Amino acid sequence: MFAKLKAELDSIMERDPAARSRLEVYFLYSGFRAVRSHRKASWFYRHNMKFIARWISQRCRHKTGIEIHPGATIGRGLFIDHGMGVVIGETTEIGDNCTIYQNVTLGGTGKDVGKRHPTLGNNVMVGSGAKVLGPFKVGDNARVAAGAVVLSEVPPNSTAVGVPARIVRVNGVRVGSLDQIHVADPVSQEICRLDYELFTLKNELNEMKAKLRSQESAEGKEETEQ
Repeated sequence: MFAKLKAELDSIMERDPAARSRLEVYFLYSGFRAVRSHRKASWFYRHNMKFIARWISQRCRHKTGIEIHPGATIGRGLFIDHGMGVVIGETTEIGDNCTIYQNVTLGGTGKDVGKRHPTLGNNVMVGSGAKVLGPFKVGDNARVAAGAVVLSEVPPNSTAVGVPARIVRVNGVRVGSLDQIHVADPVSQEICRLDYELFTLKNELNEMKAKLRSQESAEGKEETEQ
């Protein structure tokens, strides 16, 4: 037990340059506390004492701001950095030595049954604010960028960015072109399209009015001549 605890502490020390000692991690890191609490809750959940399991997980949520369903499967060395706002769903599976930052959601889409939440391989990093939604796999050594919304499988050794997320690197090689500064804004594009259509309709309406006035003027002249 102490060997496993030491390994968990050491894995956090290796990944967090702000950690100064194992004691600091043990007593002060909310992510470490949440994972330890989950280990207890998961034991009760697997032994069909689900009320106690949920009580432990909800108590931890109130104390740390991290909500991990006791049904989730978590491997060794999970590091939840900062942690506030992290949500991990019931059928989520997380491999070894993964890193998750604040405001991450490993959730479902609401349309699946049974396995509803994602599976993370080993050494996966999920950036702050990212949402991984659905019963698919994020492969070993994959990276999910901050703020990304992942709705489909992420291959091993790749990087996913954007909303919805797209794969931009595989095995360190860039996939296609990536320009996050000059990316077209779909909302602005739609507004421009509607503005152009409005401009066209106004011109057509003005032409119709001009023709109607011309016809009325011609008819008026004919009546005067008669």
